[in-house]
Amino acid sequence: MRRLEQGVTCVEFAIVAAVLFMVIFGVIEFGRALFIANALTESTRRGARVAAICPVGDPAPAQVAIFANAGGTSRIAPNLTTANVVVSYLNQAGTPIANPAGNYNQIQYVRVSIANYTMQLLIPFVMPQFVLPAFTATLPRESLGYSPTQQAFLPCPAV
Repeated sequence: MRRLEQGVTCVEFAIVAAVLFMVIFGVIEFGRALFIANALTESTRRGARVAAICPVGDPAPAQVAIFANAGGTSRIAPNLTTANVVVSYLNQAGTPIANPAGNYNQIQYVRVSIANYTMQLLIPFVMPQFVLPAFTATLPRESLGYSPTQQAFLPCPAV
């Protein structure tokens, strides 16, 4: 009878191992998704801090927000580009200003958003993709690149 039960152990292991590996990889992917979501939240805060001190329309806040390397690609999330970053200048009521450069004195807040970012899970044979919700940070304006001592707009400092 013992000889007839030899293959049962292999079959049981295959079933248990498949479930175990699915759970392990699911936990890893869930952790990676949380990491990217937290990193994008921090990215918007970082971009808003830079946008508050840089001149209106400067590309530096978008580059800082995605943690861009020398090639312009993100170091924290694959397929994240500056096209996903939106910098808005708001008035006292929180309404976006259509022409912020022409209405400089009306700017009270700076908002940086990362939107339309598609994350791809690394699940074998399935490879699902989903769009993460928009991440937004709003801060009060600071200098917006203006130097009162030099009475001029200065370029955005290297970050």
